[in-house]
Amino acid sequence: MTYDDVNHLSAKIKPKQQKVELEMAINAMSPNYCRSKGEQIALNVDGSTYDETNTYSAKMMDKQTFTSIQATTNISRYAAAVFRKGELHVTPLQGILQMRPSFTYLDKADSKHREREAANEGGDSSQDEAEEEAKAITVRFSRPESEQARQRRIQSYEFLQKKQAEEPWVHLHYHGLKDGRSEHEKQYLFCQAMDATESSELVKTPKEYLAMLMPPLSEEKVVKSVGPSNVLSMAQLRTLPLGDQVKTLMKNVKMMPFANLMGLLASGTDSTSVLRCIQQVALLVQGNWIVKSDVLYPKNSCSPHSGVPAEVLCRGRDFVMWRFTQERSVMRKEIAAVIKLPPEDVKEFLEHMAVPRVNRGWEFLLPSDVEFIKKHPDVAHRQNMLWLGIQSKLEKVFNFSKEDFMPKNAVLPEPVHVSGEQRLKVAQEQAQVNQSVLRKDLNAKRQGGRAGAGVQVKQEPVSDREDEPMDVTCPPSSSIPNGYSYPSATSPISDHTNGGSPTTSPSPELRDFVSKTFRKHFVLTLSELKRLFNLHLASLPAGHSLFHSISDHLLQDTILLSQCKQIPVPFPAHSSAAPDEQKVFAVWETGETFDKHRRLLYEVFTKNYRVRRAAVQARLVQEFGDNVPKTDVDRLLKECCSSYGGMWYLRGTIQS
Repeated sequence: MTYDDVNHLSAKIKPKQQKVELEMAINAMSPNYCRSKGEQIALNVDGSTYDETNTYSAKMMDKQTFTSIQATTNISRYAAAVFRKGELHVTPLQGILQMRPSFTYLDKADSKHREREAANEGGDSSQDEAEEEAKAITVRFSRPESEQARQRRIQSYEFLQKKQAEEPWVHLHYHGLKDGRSEHEKQYLFCQAMDATESSELVKTPKEYLAMLMPPLSEEKVVKSVGPSNVLSMAQLRTLPLGDQVKTLMKNVKMMPFANLMGLLASGTDSTSVLRCIQQVALLVQGNWIVKSDVLYPKNSCSPHSGVPAEVLCRGRDFVMWRFTQERSVMRKEIAAVIKLPPEDVKEFLEHMAVPRVNRGWEFLLPSDVEFIKKHPDVAHRQNMLWLGIQSKLEKVFNFSKEDFMPKNAVLPEPVHVSGEQRLKVAQEQAQVNQSVLRKDLNAKRQGGRAGAGVQVKQEPVSDREDEPMDVTCPPSSSIPNGYSYPSATSPISDHTNGGSPTTSPSPELRDFVSKTFRKHFVLTLSELKRLFNLHLASLPAGHSLFHSISDHLLQDTILLSQCKQIPVPFPAHSSAAPDEQKVFAVWETGETFDKHRRLLYEVFTKNYRVRRAAVQARLVQEFGDNVPKTDVDRLLKECCSSYGGMWYLRGTIQS
């Protein structure tokens, strides 16, 4: 297809770069032209508003741009020759260009689309707390640029693009193939001094001249194309060793499935060799390969955004990659709070492997490659062991545990099914244990009755108790992993009419359990404590009988004896919380100086069942002055409260 008869709208050139651009009209009246598509492309590129800078002023794609590229890297071996009347006229060339269609208008459409998406999404934060907090601003002063950093900057792609953009365009007038000006210019291809008796240019012998035209291959000098040092064409890439090919591809792409990597390499490449190479420069995350941090940030380098050393960058990026081995989506604020790096670096880490989603944070960029994991289980297992080692190092550096980032949709273990015969056997063993305990209690009561004859002990009737006995009956035995059945508050052990004696004080084991539980959780409702107690009973071996009968009254007494107090939270009148959920207990004394902060927090919650962060901070400032650090407020709320809808509640008091 030729463009001789096409209307040429404009032409321009950058002489130093040898870059040419031509704008040619498109026949919008042709039967082969789709008018609706042309209008849609113009709308995507320019939007609905009219502007002088619009690419398509007619609101339709009515023109096409062609841009030149270098057709060859070694121009010295080519010349333009014209044969006329038995004479060969040869003209040296300064460059050979090939014109190709330019699609920069698609980049403009993509940038418009991204701007609209960013305006609609409004960021990736989905924090429940709606209040804006004051943020500290770090002031940095630029350091003197070293020679190494200067060379790196000069060789960067951004610097090259900037230098190329500095050269101005020179606008040209286009003349057709049969135009008079074109015919005049063609005359310069013929030698003008044909009358000269001898030419000073042709002083070589025929053999020497042929050697100049066709030099030996060993002496040929390949002129590299002008471009950044870190950019290679696919032809140049395949001349490198396999390990360097894989490293270069992963360093530029950042992450890709194994199948895509094999598609980029030469056909016939051994997949086993590629697997061996990829494991040296990348890590497996959800079945996809992500380039290692030390490959992107070599030793003695630093961040181009903030100047942070490479060692710190590698640790932070490894933490982001580890988080994606645990779940599909992460929150940028949670990441930044742990690795404590500037937001530009954190965003760069996430952009390597994730995309922002509305109200979901950053989601992993690629779907999980389950096929690769099934096909190469040995590689997946080796990578899993490698991640365990990385996790242990990160836990020491950033001081966190894996449980802090457990995914919310974690799969629960399947219940163990116990047959009827096994249940009967466990019940018989439990009955034997109960019988021996009953005999011991009865003998002790009789001996105590003889020794203390004439002594009257006042006992309160059971009906005077404030609460009913605590329900610790076991669930169906099919859900009990070890076959142990919980003791019931209505079992013969707690039935006073069967010879048992009521428990008047909590056992040391119960006090120890309650004390440790409150030291860990700080604030618990009675309902939540009973749930944790049931879990504790389930973890005991079969036949364990330390906890005989535990009532709600006894459990509350134990809480009050464990340096804890009940917090009178004023629940709303329409609250759907059960009575056990409205009984809120909190640890009062731990021996720490932070106890004062907790007591002030409990005091705030005696006036309202939900508060804002500012109210808590104001109460602390009122008590301790203006020097209350933000970390203390964060710690206090994290230990004792939960956030929902921009409000803070004591743990366990949020109504579903």
